Amino acid sequence: MTPTPDVTRGPAPDYDPIYDVPDGMPRLLALMARLRDPEKGCPWDIEQDFDSIVPYTIEEAYEVADAIARRAWDEVPGELGDLLLQVVYFAQMGDEAGRFDFDAVARSVTAKMISRHPHVFGSDSRDKTAAAQVGDWERVKAGERADRGEGGALDGVALGLPALTRALKLQKRAARVGFDWPDPGGAAEKLAEEAAEFAEAARTGDPDAIEDELGDVLFSTVNLARHMGQDPEAALRRANEKFAHRFAQVEARLAAEGRSPRDATLEEMEAHWQAAKAAARDERA
Repeated sequence: MTPTPDVTRGPAPDYDPIYDVPDGMPRLLALMARLRDPEKGCPWDIEQDFDSIVPYTIEEAYEVADAIARRAWDEVPGELGDLLLQVVYFAQMGDEAGRFDFDAVARSVTAKMISRHPHVFGSDSRDKTAAAQVGDWERVKAGERADRGEGGALDGVALGLPALTRALKLQKRAARVGFDWPDPGGAAEKLAEEAAEFAEAARTGDPDAIEDELGDVLFSTVNLARHMGQDPEAALRRANEKFAHRFAQVEARLAAEGRSPRDATLEEMEAHWQAAKAAARDERA
């Protein structure tokens, strides 16, 4: 059995009233209130607001995902703690402004989960497939959007999402009301069409047209991935890692020759790239 890592220890003064607060969530909430205290808190923490904390929240979420992707389980508790701290930060600022507090956040998500799981907390049957339960989930969410006055099929898809993720969500929403290709073939043809239009825009040299058509290519690529049952974000992450690994091999091969990429021609680097690619194929064989 792998021992649970001790993530509670760290440099601290010999005594502080914070240690009189029970450990866990009570101490974390008290810690944030202390950091934001106008008289006794940290100047940096006091200066922050909702907008300034958002980038840190996004960064911490990605760091959680990265630790999980690397199966770095000893890092996951710390990364999750960093992400939880962002929630506590927002809750503290909300409390200071008289808008909401941490308990309101917890109550909100608890009520939402109960509402969206009638097969667990209600009278609905649990004898459903996961796909059927996803359909139920989406119907409940649609009702929640209608209650907020969001009548359009695409209403409520957050503008702040990464563009790749938002494209996928927009496409899924449109597909639910019938605006979709009937099979992957149509999506593939559309991607080829958009690629040709991008090539034409590139020939004109018009930056605005190039950006517009490139966006269409990327959007169509996401659509094809969806039709093929692939997660475009996962596919791109895989391509990123493959590129990084192969380029590292190019650097290693050049280093063995006493050189670096700056000392090599594009043709020489391409030759090493192809050798690394062939080696990868041989490993898979």
